[in-house]
Amino acid sequence: MTPAEPFDWRDGERAIHFGRGRLAEAVELCGGAGYTLLTTPRAEGDAPHVVEAAAEVVHVPAGRVDEIAGDLLERVRGERLLALGGGRVIDVAKAIAAAGGGRARVAAVPTTLSGAEMTRGHRLARGAPAGSGHVRPAVVVCDPALAASQPRDALAASALNALGHAVEAPCTPRANPVATMAAHEAARLIAGALPDAGEPQRDELALAALLAGYSIDSAGYGLHHVLSQTLVRLTGIPHGSANAIMLPHSIGALAWRFPRQHEALTRALGGGEPADVAARLCAMTGATSLRELGVDADALARCADVAAARDDLDQTPPRAGRAELLALYEHAL
Repeated sequence: MTPAEPFDWRDGERAIHFGRGRLAEAVELCGGAGYTLLTTPRAEGDAPHVVEAAAEVVHVPAGRVDEIAGDLLERVRGERLLALGGGRVIDVAKAIAAAGGGRARVAAVPTTLSGAEMTRGHRLARGAPAGSGHVRPAVVVCDPALAASQPRDALAASALNALGHAVEAPCTPRANPVATMAAHEAARLIAGALPDAGEPQRDELALAALLAGYSIDSAGYGLHHVLSQTLVRLTGIPHGSANAIMLPHSIGALAWRFPRQHEALTRALGGGEPADVAARLCAMTGATSLRELGVDADALARCADVAAARDDLDQTPPRAGRAELLALYEHAL
């Protein structure tokens, strides 16, 4: 595989900076010192200079994005928010900015492969004013040494979250050639960057997550993300793990709906069956079934009920009904 080269990308109103060593430039690239930093104790240890340049540091706890953001609305101030962390931290920063009418400018320095730094998708903060929109970061600083720094099992789960973006983006009504090309390149990179043995190619994984995030932001979510997000919200399992376990199953549900797109994805993967690729990567995470993560069969009916009510299911027609959703959950159990 060709090593991922550093680049600066101007995409509309946002600036994306990628490459090894970019973390050292993060403060300058994000507009200089004086921002409000949203982060976690683990993440701030990886970037002390980013912490030192902050006017205020706010630790983002575990939990649901809408609830965390709602709790922080009165505390977080400033016209510039910098999110240093994974998808939860970045989504909380976006939700807080959205609740303020988008007046605060968000910058993101990702520490996982969630792709949240590339999207406007996030839950609205609890207590946000009616009509609050969505915000995506205006500045992204993606340093593979940090974004792909997780241990191998967590890295594989995070990569499968990114692969889920790449699988689903070409299947929605908003799919377009640019987003689809980005999705296919992301899928190719992910499949090749996580060998069964040997060190992961972390630069390629970081680039793949960036491209996959771009593709899903452009094209929108559908069936796979409804399944995974609902599991996370109702059972509390990790976001990456939910995506990792569900993807081999949801790929089949997308394949019969979108055979042409499935064939194109298969070609992008060098002829490898996408569900088999996802299953191979899922085996690296340490859990290949929901039961291994403590999900009880009794919880699946409630997950199917909630998932069946999600509007996003319309984005991968024909809309999945409760029976199909429950069957997919049961197959993953």
